[in-house]
Amino acid sequence: MKKRRGRPPKYDATEALEGALQVFWRKGLTATSLDDLAESMKMNRPSIYAAFGDKVSIYRKAFAQFANQLGKELDAILNDGAPLQDAMLRFYGQALETYLLKDESLGCFATCTAPVESLAHPDVQDDLKILIARIDSQLERRLLRAQEDGDWPIDRDVQPTAKLLHAALQSLAIRARGGEARETLVDFYYATVKMLC
Repeated sequence: MKKRRGRPPKYDATEALEGALQVFWRKGLTATSLDDLAESMKMNRPSIYAAFGDKVSIYRKAFAQFANQLGKELDAILNDGAPLQDAMLRFYGQALETYLLKDESLGCFATCTAPVESLAHPDVQDDLKILIARIDSQLERRLLRAQEDGDWPIDRDVQPTAKLLHAALQSLAIRARGGEARETLVDFYYATVKMLC
């Protein structure tokens, strides 16, 4: 006798988490209601709980999905064979396009939502630490490669420079969220690349 299979879920987990991410990005974890999530994820409450858990769990799953996608995009931009300055200008330019998506000043999902939740939710703080370390590491590897290629001075310190480049990315996100004009944000990241790269 054949075993009956359970019904396949009527939702796409990736799409549902993308919907959750969009509402968390605009409202943050605390201000997002379950009704907001039900609407953005196109699921009813019981289905959301069954598939993803409580609101913090949903946020963390959306954060993980965002971090994985971000990591892939950064790898593609930083390792496309372009000289260091060109790669970094593209890195910041792509970030700014995301921060100002559809003419909304959203900033970065992680930078603009996770820090405020970190003290109340240590797991969110851990997620943020991991993402920060991952981006630092990606930038360090790119700088090391630039040194090996003779594209960046060998006597420059890789680790602090990577952190400064990352700090500029975070500042770009916050400034975008705060409504700073695109033109001044572009000037900001061009100056950053000129000084550090």
